[in-house]
Amino acid sequence: MRVGLGVDVHAFAAPEDGRKLILGGVEIPSDRGLLGHSDADVLAHAVTDALLGAAGLEDIGHYFPDTDPTWRDADSIELLREARRVVGGAWEVANVDAVVVCERPKIRDHREAMRENLAGALGVGFSQVGVRGTTSERLGFAGRGEGIAAQAVCLLQEK
Repeated sequence: MRVGLGVDVHAFAAPEDGRKLILGGVEIPSDRGLLGHSDADVLAHAVTDALLGAAGLEDIGHYFPDTDPTWRDADSIELLREARRVVGGAWEVANVDAVVVCERPKIRDHREAMRENLAGALGVGFSQVGVRGTTSERLGFAGRGEGIAAQAVCLLQEK
């Protein structure tokens, strides 16, 4: 068995930028989205890095660099699906657990859909993916509403 840790952070875009807020592949109603080369889905990015780390591979930026126009506005759930393919069939995903850090929006009403999207991209059952939200008690960039962070762990089991 191997464990990987993934962390991602994105700043909020200005409301006039018209970016959508995507977390775990779910569009969440918000007046502003996150800045990034892809869709800036911090949750999917953290899970992707956790998966790649558990497999002993390079990070998300190695496989999907922000200097490559191919990945401009990319769907991060599709990037996770591709990362799962890169990890290969020698490893099974035992489970993934993730937390999103932000004051707003509240993700409680969107957690189940996020879990479904992540599980589908990983090729695992719904019960093998956990997603929770927390605040930073108004401390730091997340507490000031400047951005969103996510952390994830992934446990891989050799087949």
